[in-house]
Amino acid sequence: MTLLEKAPAESFREGTVPVLETERLVLRPPRLEDARAISTLINDRRIVEMTVRVPHPYTFADAESWLATVNTHKGQASFLVTLADGTLIGVCSTTLRESGILELGYWFGVAYWGKGYATEAARAVIDHAFDDLGYELLHAGARISNPASRRVLEKCGFQWTGVGLYRIRSLASSAPFDRFRLDRGIWASLKSWGASKRVQ
Repeated sequence: MTLLEKAPAESFREGTVPVLETERLVLRPPRLEDARAISTLINDRRIVEMTVRVPHPYTFADAESWLATVNTHKGQASFLVTLADGTLIGVCSTTLRESGILELGYWFGVAYWGKGYATEAARAVIDHAFDDLGYELLHAGARISNPASRRVLEKCGFQWTGVGLYRIRSLASSAPFDRFRLDRGIWASLKSWGASKRVQ
């Protein structure tokens, strides 16, 4: 019996996370049947070395473990990002940390880098955090060696606040990350980027 077969059905609270649509993308809650696609897409050192908590190699069991607890905690809103035809291209989420900080995070398959998908998805999730969840402040980070992620955050209105040292699970060592924040006032002034559509 797999971890997912043992997980209670109520842990998959699809109803608590809406489906969002942007011009090119659909953002939806993860489902049990997504485990294989998730583990295949993210099992790439170029992706996981830019994240804090993702292991490498990333296995089907890792995807199962994540799916068993996804969207079950306050402040957590994890979306699978897909193209209109349903092709999985990445994940974008908010997570409420123990410190009380709501943090935006994302990763995308290498084949989908440099196409504006991360910015498009991040804006939809930011809108959800401020509009639907009612948060006043979002934080985010980007590894210093990842200028593309920094550009995504800057295009979304995030402001740089400093540098922090974070342990990277896939490397078993620490690396510096640029830290950013976005408050409701700045977000409201940038709403000209166009709101995402909530379809559920």
